[in-house]
Amino acid sequence: MASKAAIEKGDQRSAKLQEPGAFANVSEGAMGLWSNINRFLTDVRAEMRKVVTPTRKEVQATTTVVILTVFVFGAFFFVVDLFFNRALHEILTRLGGTQ
Repeated sequence: MASKAAIEKGDQRSAKLQEPGAFANVSEGAMGLWSNINRFLTDVRAEMRKVVTPTRKEVQATTTVVILTVFVFGAFFFVVDLFFNRALHEILTRLGGTQ
């Protein structure tokens, strides 16, 4: 059994849907969504026109920098790892943890 207040609330909702502006709000929402999508795609096209493809020489230079950087950081972390390995081994040996 529905209460009287719930029935009246339901009647008010159905009365709002029958108002002439109710469907106008729905269509405005759909048009607003389409407008947003259209604006987004226009902005994407404008940004894509600004994109410049790098030359072969630029690609080779940046690739060389990346490869050298990887080797430098690899060597750095190798040295740091050796240092911490030795330090931990010394600490554990002095505490009697390893023989």
